[in-house]
Amino acid sequence: MKKSKFSLLLVFLLVLTIFVSACSGKQSSDKGTASKDSKQEATILESQEMPAMDTIQASDTISFTTMNNVFEGLYRFNDKEELVPGMADGEPVANKDKTVYNIKLKDAKWSNGDPVKAQDFVYAWQRALDPEQKSEYGPYMMVGKIKNADKVYNKKAKPDELGIKAVSDKELQITLEKPIPYFQSLLSFPTFYPVNEKFVKEQGDKYAKTAKNLVYNGPYELSSWDGPQATTWEYKKNEKYWDKKNVSMTKLTFKVSKDPQAAVNAFEAGEADITPKLSTPAIISQYEGDKRMKRLLEPTVFWLKMNQGNKSLKNENIRRAIATAIDKEAFVKDVLQNGSVAAYYQIPKDFVHDENGKDFRDGMPKYLETNKDEAKKLFEKGLKELGTSKVTLNYLGDDSETAKTIGAFIKDQLEKTLPGLDINIQSVPFATRIDRDKKEDYDLQMAGWGPDYLDPITFSDLFITGGGNNHMGYSDKKYDQLLKDASGKLAAKPEERWKALQEAEKVLLQDDAALSPIYQRATNYLINNKVKGFVIHKVGPEFSYKWMKIEG
Repeated sequence: MKKSKFSLLLVFLLVLTIFVSACSGKQSSDKGTASKDSKQEATILESQEMPAMDTIQASDTISFTTMNNVFEGLYRFNDKEELVPGMADGEPVANKDKTVYNIKLKDAKWSNGDPVKAQDFVYAWQRALDPEQKSEYGPYMMVGKIKNADKVYNKKAKPDELGIKAVSDKELQITLEKPIPYFQSLLSFPTFYPVNEKFVKEQGDKYAKTAKNLVYNGPYELSSWDGPQATTWEYKKNEKYWDKKNVSMTKLTFKVSKDPQAAVNAFEAGEADITPKLSTPAIISQYEGDKRMKRLLEPTVFWLKMNQGNKSLKNENIRRAIATAIDKEAFVKDVLQNGSVAAYYQIPKDFVHDENGKDFRDGMPKYLETNKDEAKKLFEKGLKELGTSKVTLNYLGDDSETAKTIGAFIKDQLEKTLPGLDINIQSVPFATRIDRDKKEDYDLQMAGWGPDYLDPITFSDLFITGGGNNHMGYSDKKYDQLLKDASGKLAAKPEERWKALQEAEKVLLQDDAALSPIYQRATNYLINNKVKGFVIHKVGPEFSYKWMKIEG
């Protein structure tokens, strides 16, 4: 979210928003009533630029969050974290085995006055699976879920054979490969949003390149955005939006501030109403107990990705040595100092629970715990297997100060623990890192994922062989089979399905040491006390501004 939310969506972060997917954080909102005397405008700081506004090309939190506010799918999560109709006119009507859904649409309009039609959804979904578009999230979110998605993506079926049909201008029929318990939650994610087919074709290659090359059907419009390198952009209220009466804000201004102290200074000077995630320990400690600082432990996990396209990292002993050489407890205590917790898992705690309230993590062991002596032995063994005495790896990170600090910690931990290992830090802009990740142009990289929908498979699906978000060359037949079973024959058997997903996590971490979990993120924001109704979502796109108001 995520998503899937490559996500699915990766950053080094805290000051950063993730690749990820995704999206994360315990749902939170501060309600209020807009004062008639208050100007309904606000300035929000972001830690990075916004890389994409094409719903099938985005894989980062900032882009997904904007899409959630300027577009709208069939359903959306509201300010109470309830799934409610968006473009849909009520609840879907399903067949007996819940594989065919009919959904009627509201009389809604695009910002240019065109009606939102069922065909806009059909075209959008088909476009997401067009291999020429090279979408990550299209296949990730649809294959194995929407009927014939895999065949369409691999050109073994025509686009019109995809399991979505326009029954009429105002009714859709969606056919699934199998029953999916979280189906409606999926439909709230940007990959499933409609696009105006006529407008897209008119724009050609210019589509979604700037604010002027887009039309909107959500609460807001992008009134300015000059593309991925832009350091400022603005929303304005969408007067064509079907529910505009419940949108109070008339203007939202976004500015990129990569310097945490500069962001705080702007907040204190009244130049910003919401800061990016606070990352500097000194800043966080300064605001402990201040009601303007909000802290949330998110269902977002960060791990060290190890690209097996690199010969050295293809060696399991080298990977396992790296995975166990990093002191995760020291990392969260001494580097982050923000409430984050060390992670020994890929699927977060306090995220999903079974029908009896049992957490997915209950009873699960810790994986890849720090053991520097053993890590050294494993590394020496790996070097012998490779026939070398030295390995040099490039660590790809963002160019924010926080990302650089994190990179320096990883370098120090690995080089001191594993003699013969040299780490070169490569700091690049956020958008560049995402592009290089997609091309698998890195050796090591700190990546994160927040859930795109409320199910553990939103994490597990990331690393299936050839998956749209598997940018590290990982492949394991047992892992793939467990995921196939969880999505297929076990779909209607919740207990067995969870066991399969738990076993898959064991294969990924304990058996293969494919990546090294580092921490589960806690985030801290500074929010002006006058801001009410600012919603932080647990899954999917991170924020909603639809219900935001300025009071007082």
